[in-house]
Amino acid sequence: MLRLLNIELHKLRYNRAAKVISIIYFVLITFIALISSIEFNFGDFHFRVADQGIFNFPYIWHFNTYIAAILKLFLAIVIVSMVSNEYSYRTLKQNLIDGLSKKEFILSKFFTVLLFAAVSTIFIFFVSLILGLLFSDYKEIGIIFSGLQYIGAYFLKLVAFFSFCLFLGILVKRSAFALGFLIIWQIVEWLAYGLMKWQIFKDSEIADHVSRIFPLNAMANLIKEPFSRLGAIQSAATQLGENFSKTYEVGFLNMLIVLIWTGLFMYWSYAILKRRDL
Repeated sequence: MLRLLNIELHKLRYNRAAKVISIIYFVLITFIALISSIEFNFGDFHFRVADQGIFNFPYIWHFNTYIAAILKLFLAIVIVSMVSNEYSYRTLKQNLIDGLSKKEFILSKFFTVLLFAAVSTIFIFFVSLILGLLFSDYKEIGIIFSGLQYIGAYFLKLVAFFSFCLFLGILVKRSAFALGFLIIWQIVEWLAYGLMKWQIFKDSEIADHVSRIFPLNAMANLIKEPFSRLGAIQSAATQLGENFSKTYEVGFLNMLIVLIWTGLFMYWSYAILKRRDL
């Protein structure tokens, strides 16, 4: 494992674009902390974002992982370009000539995916922990660590998404086309959901259940939007006569679906590489 991972890190070490994009990604995550300093003043009315409870434990684990997951496209660019460069610079063929098997090549990429996901997860964990200790109204040990399932879901979400990007990179060989295919696939999932809801089943509940197995939708369902959990939003909805019945927990079925997709992406990546004439 370490040998294969070292090969990939050696390649990334000389990839300036990958380093710049990775730095931007982690800097943007750090900027979440700047939200705490945002304050709106309207005459005698003062509104400070940090005072709305977004940095309270355990809510902060949900909020920060949801926001950070939006930025995952930056590292996805690194993953896709990492694969496309293998074809552009013919390093893949050279690695195989030097004795690296196709299975080891795929494993080296997957280990890199795991590393990126792990580093990002550890980073968001400490950013969230520090912000929570600074701004949370609840600092009991039991409360602080009661929402860590979102950290685990964040890691799984990144691994699955990066595995999908790795599969697309191997499938189309070019980073621009792979990212374009990723966007198209998201649109296809939206269109499929709309067709099921309005034309095929004409039932939103059935459409919701079927769409849960779509890869990108399954990843999105791991960490649902956290904003409607805020007290201010709940109070406003109550005054308007609306009640939220949404479940925010990380579901076991969603995790299982995402794990299956991750395995399929890696298997398909290997199958394509195994059959392809390099």
